[in-house]
Amino acid sequence: MMRKIRAAMGKADGTKTLAGMVELDDGYFSTSTSKGVKKRLKRGKGSQKKSKVTVMAESFPLEIEGGREHFCGQFKMKAQRSENKEAIQQVVSQAIDPASVLFTDRSTSYVDLKSLVDVHVSFKSSWEGSEELKWVHIAIANAKRTLLGIYHVIKEKYLQYYLDEFCYKLNRRYSTNLFDNLVFNSV
Repeated sequence: MMRKIRAAMGKADGTKTLAGMVELDDGYFSTSTSKGVKKRLKRGKGSQKKSKVTVMAESFPLEIEGGREHFCGQFKMKAQRSENKEAIQQVVSQAIDPASVLFTDRSTSYVDLKSLVDVHVSFKSSWEGSEELKWVHIAIANAKRTLLGIYHVIKEKYLQYYLDEFCYKLNRRYSTNLFDNLVFNSV
């Protein structure tokens, strides 16, 4: 039953496209491995225990007294089965409006995205609290912590359902009647 509810949450956010200024980056989420694996597993980015997730966030600049801040809008997360450029391009073409400005890091996966959006800006990523992709990194950290804290271990084939639930709740963080919206979207 929970899988059907999470699928309804994913469908509610699936029709919307992100517009304006959009941040995009990848996160690697811990997932379970098959129990029959006896050999030593690889560590780090290409590990069998990690699943790649493409995270996108709308970011709007705000002029406030004493400086400039960014406000975040809607979020989208998509679990990726492969790590090639074509998979990233497909996600970008489906989830982001072509008249948008796209911000990414200088990963080799994001090289050919200029043809899909109006403007593509890439930054050299740094570890010292960078402000370039702030909302995407906050969303990745919060999603990892939430999924690990509540569910402990997630199978890779169900990861997209959990990401849909997280994004549904995050996109409606200011809504007072989350349950009513879910029932309306399910019907």
